Amino acid sequence: MALNIVWFAFFAIALAVACVKCAITGDPHIFQTLGEGVFDAAKTSITDVAFPLAGAMIFFLGLLKIGEQAGIVNRLSKLLGPFFKRLFPEVPKDHPATGHMVMNFSANMLGLDNAATPFALKAMDSLQTLNPDKETASNAQIMFLVLHTSGLTLIPLTAMAFRASMGSVAPAAIFVPCALATVSSTIMSILVMTVVQKIRIDWVLAGGLAAMAGLVAGLLLLVDSLSEAQRNTFSQTAGNLLLLILIVGFLTAGLIKKVKIFDAFIDGAKEGWAVVVRIMPYLVGMLVGIRLFRDSGALDYVTQGLGWAIGRLGVNTDFVPALPVALMRPFSGSGSRGMMLDIMKRYTPDSFVGSLASIMQNSAETTFLIIALYFGSVGIKKVRYAIWTGLVADFLGVVCAIVIAYIFFHH
Repeated sequence: MALNIVWFAFFAIALAVACVKCAITGDPHIFQTLGEGVFDAAKTSITDVAFPLAGAMIFFLGLLKIGEQAGIVNRLSKLLGPFFKRLFPEVPKDHPATGHMVMNFSANMLGLDNAATPFALKAMDSLQTLNPDKETASNAQIMFLVLHTSGLTLIPLTAMAFRASMGSVAPAAIFVPCALATVSSTIMSILVMTVVQKIRIDWVLAGGLAAMAGLVAGLLLLVDSLSEAQRNTFSQTAGNLLLLILIVGFLTAGLIKKVKIFDAFIDGAKEGWAVVVRIMPYLVGMLVGIRLFRDSGALDYVTQGLGWAIGRLGVNTDFVPALPVALMRPFSGSGSRGMMLDIMKRYTPDSFVGSLASIMQNSAETTFLIIALYFGSVGIKKVRYAIWTGLVADFLGVVCAIVIAYIFFHH
């Protein structure tokens, strides 16, 4: 029900704002803009989102099938089983869903968006096999979605590449702040979900969170020991190198286990195309609604209202110009990326606002699109508390990004 209301609100608010604009200015051009936006968003949701996703889905689900037959996924499930068992008590020990979730989180941490999405959809499908009510999201599925929306990305490859292309003198300056912000957001999201789902924090769960923080600390110490040039090289190389190692590792394990690796790849690849076809209607519906909400100017009014309210509280408002990225992020990755680029162009990428926009882009995820995409891929219609907990994760990510940006870049 909640998702139906949100989707309706996109269209209703867009129409209301357009009518008010037309009444004030007497210019009906806004309706033409929104009408053209419907057709353009419907087209680009297929040509720019679904089809590019299809290639990644086909390849990585094919690769995942090799990993499953070679026993890699099962080993990952056993390795991290104790920690995941605390977060996902509904998932049996050594269930493949754990391995699929680990693959997704690993790809996200490396900033490999194209690889992360296929693994996430596979993980959601695995969790659906354990779901007693196939039309209602389970606790495990909501936990997975909220952790995903916390945007755990240790290597912000895309943001740094955009910073470099726009003339930043220190593209990798956001490396450490992004890592701190995204891990802080994920840890707080886990704590929120332990309260909502009444999960007891024992020494295993606490140790896992401490290990996560320790991993980040180690990464930060490593990066801090490098020169600026070395940081840029490390940032641009690490994620892609590990991706290639992952691919070759899966293929090698398959050969060692005498798996017919190409046959297994084809079997998994066929599943990838089927998933893409299944999620297309959800992509089109959600992206058209988001496009109208943005084109109507409603998002701009929300940003201006927040800026006014924050100013009235006497709080420093230097971060307000970066808020459009944070507000758009739950709705559209490409939309928030476009706003990040616009902010960097207007304020320069190395400014406080430009740096904050980059951190915000990497501290949250496209919550509404993920809910529609992931739940839609397995036929879930009742999302329960997934929307508000996902938005809480986004909010925590934004707060972390703002605080850390003030520490690192506000002088």
